Amino acid sequence: MKNILGNNLTVTLFGESHGEAIGAVLDGMPAGIKVDEDFIKYQLDLRKPYGKISTPRKETDNFKIISGVFDRFTTGAPICILIPNENTKSADYGELKTKMRPSHADFVAHEKYNGFADFRGGGHFSGRITAALVAAGAILISVLKQKGILIGSHISRLANINDMQFSDFEKEIISLNQKQFAVLDDEIADEMQEKILDAAKMGDSVGGVIETAVIGMPIGVGEPWFDTVEGMLAKALFSVPAVKGVEFGLGFKISDLKGSEANDELYYDGDIVKTRTNNNGGINGGITNGMPIIFKSAIKPTPTISLEQNTIDIKEKVNTVLSARGRHDPCIVHRARVVIDSVTALVISDLLIGKYGADWMAK
Repeated sequence: MKNILGNNLTVTLFGESHGEAIGAVLDGMPAGIKVDEDFIKYQLDLRKPYGKISTPRKETDNFKIISGVFDRFTTGAPICILIPNENTKSADYGELKTKMRPSHADFVAHEKYNGFADFRGGGHFSGRITAALVAAGAILISVLKQKGILIGSHISRLANINDMQFSDFEKEIISLNQKQFAVLDDEIADEMQEKILDAAKMGDSVGGVIETAVIGMPIGVGEPWFDTVEGMLAKALFSVPAVKGVEFGLGFKISDLKGSEANDELYYDGDIVKTRTNNNGGINGGITNGMPIIFKSAIKPTPTISLEQNTIDIKEKVNTVLSARGRHDPCIVHRARVVIDSVTALVISDLLIGKYGADWMAK
């Protein structure tokens, strides 16, 4: 089992949903970077369950940094972040040892790891593990902000309800990062949440789309072919549970346009080169062009639902019916957006170190 992301700056995940703890090891960080533990807590709080539209499982996420930080500054050694699991109810998952949840990782994990995978709460495949990503990502988000690079996401679409598009990037990103339910148009927030509650009452779930913007990126970051900005981000984004699609700029819609419509024309704004449109999402040839990086992540409906579904019993080797018990989210879109921001920060930081070197981050 491999759990490492990154080239120059790496993050390694460990733990299971109902194990003693989860966590992350951040390796490749230069020495001398101030670590704001209050901001890490703030980011973890954004990921926590929110009202009746989230799982009833409540975790305090009282993280501990057990290495790599001394007197609030990084030492250059690997940073290990530990987050204890406290509110587990493993008895709710006894039936899932043999009955496989549709569209979940239960069956493939059982087959790949010869029946030894921890099935409680999804084990190592659980969205619970994303808390460790958020904690590690928070360190990098702070560093990038000091470099003038901001990351922000909003719920672009949920249960067929659409949010506004980005327009005033800096102002909107700052605003979004202060919201528990991140939408640009606050008037649709209640409508979206009602859709989630409706699904929950029926024992069902809903999905959505998260749109992310990165501003302040210098020109020339990324590599052609195998380490493109799109490729590196897509790899990280698809590691987030429930992400089933990623598109940059106009994405699939760009295929409907003529070249004259799709091309982003260049112009000088003083001494700065910009493009009149941003259909390519701030990336050309796999390399940043100075415009905002824009991409969307499609989040599928939470697969664990309480409605009866057809499945299999791998012990008896028969077809059966499952109505999953336990505490599950009727929608994870609003919680996933801070996870998307976090993996974005990890990838962007890795790419920047590749161009400028690790010490650039500490200057």
